[in-house]
Amino acid sequence: MEVPPPLETLLKVGATVTGGMVALSAVTSVTVKVVQSATEAKRKSLAKPCEACRAKGFYICILCKGNGSIRWSPLYDPIHINPCQCPTCDGHRVQRCLNCLGKGYF
Repeated sequence: MEVPPPLETLLKVGATVTGGMVALSAVTSVTVKVVQSATEAKRKSLAKPCEACRAKGFYICILCKGNGSIRWSPLYDPIHINPCQCPTCDGHRVQRCLNCLGKGYF
């Protein structure tokens, strides 16, 4: 089966335009990532370290004290206290520093 010449030309033009758009998109995304990483590296070299987390970006959970679970009961004077996952750190035992937003520097 033969493709008519006008349709063949249209397909070639469409393929060329699509290929150009894909290539442009790839180059743009790589360029954006390079600029972001260069900016972040410069910002990190000029920034001062966070004193709240000692430049780690996280600290031990305040609610569970690094245990990952808390003892909780919905009753005021409970008969039985159930251990449950810490709602602050979701059981990870650490929480992101809210002072530096987990980056470790300002």
